[in-house]
Amino acid sequence: MSSLGLLLMVSLMSAAGADEAPPAKSSMNPFTEKAAVIRYWNRKVLNNLPHPAFIVSKLTPLSATDAATFLAFASGDPAKLSSRLSSFCSAAGLLCSVQPTPSLASYPPDSAFIGYEESNFTNYGTDAAGGLSSFKNYSVVPSNHFDTFHRYGRDSTGHNDSFSTYDPSGNVVTANFTSYGTNTAGGYDNFTSYGEQSNVPDNHFTNYATAGGGRAAGFSLYSTDGNGGEHSFSGYGKEGAGATADFISYGNNSNVAGSDFSNYAEDGNGNINKFTSYGDNANVPENNFRSYGSGVNGGIDKFSSYRDRTNVGDDFFTSYEKGGNAATADFVNYGNSFNEGSDNFKGYGEGSNNDHISFKSYFAVDNTTFKSYAKSGVTFKSYNKSSDAARLATAEEENRRPAAKRAGANQWVEPGKFFRESNLKQGTVMPMPDIRDRMPPRSFLPRSIAGKIPFTAAGVDKIFKILPGTAMAKAVTSTVADCERPPSRGETKRCTTSAEDMIDFAVYVLGGDVAVRSTAGTKGSNGNILIGEVKGVNGGKVTKSVSCHQSLFPYLVHYCHSVPKVRVYEADILAVDTKEKINHGVAICHIDTSDWSPTHGAFVALGPAPGKIEVCHWIFEGDMTWTVADRP
Repeated sequence: MSSLGLLLMVSLMSAAGADEAPPAKSSMNPFTEKAAVIRYWNRKVLNNLPHPAFIVSKLTPLSATDAATFLAFASGDPAKLSSRLSSFCSAAGLLCSVQPTPSLASYPPDSAFIGYEESNFTNYGTDAAGGLSSFKNYSVVPSNHFDTFHRYGRDSTGHNDSFSTYDPSGNVVTANFTSYGTNTAGGYDNFTSYGEQSNVPDNHFTNYATAGGGRAAGFSLYSTDGNGGEHSFSGYGKEGAGATADFISYGNNSNVAGSDFSNYAEDGNGNINKFTSYGDNANVPENNFRSYGSGVNGGIDKFSSYRDRTNVGDDFFTSYEKGGNAATADFVNYGNSFNEGSDNFKGYGEGSNNDHISFKSYFAVDNTTFKSYAKSGVTFKSYNKSSDAARLATAEEENRRPAAKRAGANQWVEPGKFFRESNLKQGTVMPMPDIRDRMPPRSFLPRSIAGKIPFTAAGVDKIFKILPGTAMAKAVTSTVADCERPPSRGETKRCTTSAEDMIDFAVYVLGGDVAVRSTAGTKGSNGNILIGEVKGVNGGKVTKSVSCHQSLFPYLVHYCHSVPKVRVYEADILAVDTKEKINHGVAICHIDTSDWSPTHGAFVALGPAPGKIEVCHWIFEGDMTWTVADRP
């Protein structure tokens, strides 16, 4: 046996000392870091309960040899890990940025790209004449990368360009598309899908079909069905002449996303522009739309649906058809939300000359402003504003309204996210929120390595080569700030950067005889469920627990906290129609809510106020709660 192998053997035998509790039966290789964590768990936790798969599956996959190698790099100057970043991230199962490789290639027209990823694409299809360029599947890497595409189809004449899919289903992706179809004549541009179904993205698009002459442009899907993140689009069909532009869907069905759209069909001449759907069916969006059809001459602009069926959120719309000349503009539907949000619309048809501008349906709420619009040439067919009488509703009437629609509560809470303890009874039908883990997959780091990495945004960005301003850089900054926040009154908190840290914190708060639980799966999410058999942990007595929630970071970091006076329940979750068991849920009920904010989502959903009710919620996939172990 080599000296390194002998050293490792001695180390492992020493770790499994005589005072160690018997380990759970396992077939895993004992010469791995995962096995070392299990041995640590068995020493610290004074029972022989099984180790749950939802934790074991995320323990570090590093071999003992690899762990020793990377620890040696981290022990001197942790920044040296960045020199081995690719191998480190691959061996340790981390979420690391994929850096684009500069590509100065200029590809000929009429070429068909089927798949291209992990690169910085500089120039595709410039100066083409006639024919078709087809590009399919750009950057289908699922997690944490940075993509740029500089120039596609510039200065072409009578040429058709098609781009099918860019960055679909990405996780913490930063993407930037600089120029598509600029200064073209004739032919058409067709962009099918950009950033669809992405999670916490940072997407940017600058200049689509700028200065086109007699060209048809179509953009089908931009950032639809996304979760969180930020989207920006600057310059769609600017300075076009005799062109046709159709934008079908922007940010629809998104969840808690921010979007910024600037310059739609600006300074066009005789164009026909249509925007079909912007931010429809979104949940708590943050929309900022600046400049629609400013300075157009002739032509037709149409906006079919803006923020339709959206659930609260904030919206700013500045400048619609400003300074136009002899143009026709038609806004069909604005802000027909099913739960009130905050709307701010400024500048409709200002400075226009002989324009025909119509606004068919504008929905507003009490905090809406509609300022500076043209006094002539503008037709309003329907302006829906809540009446003064609605603002005079009594407090009693307010409390009878659905929680998410209470006046003054610019907040929406997903049905079933919070509920009362009385709901946890066999036979209850109730909604279940989306409890799916939306985080990208990552593993714990061994404590020996995690402890060498400075827990600062600057330190983490340097080691993991995270570029400033990217989605991952923002996530790291947010996580560190949340971890540095002082605890609330009565709260004990710690951000754990390893599995060993989490075990230590749970044992510190609860003692050595502990158990950890999570909801078994995700079935039942986003629908009604039937509660089956319910069991209170520790007989349903008021106790304390340690709940741990994932944070977005290159490796697994959990925000763990303990709040006294809770009850924890396990419940079978059944299908409403068949009564068959589909899941096994873990729920925690906070008995004392007196220190919670009056604007907390629980009171928006349930009423009345802090300290007046208990509040319960499910433990989501990827999260967990520790309690004192159950005893018969």
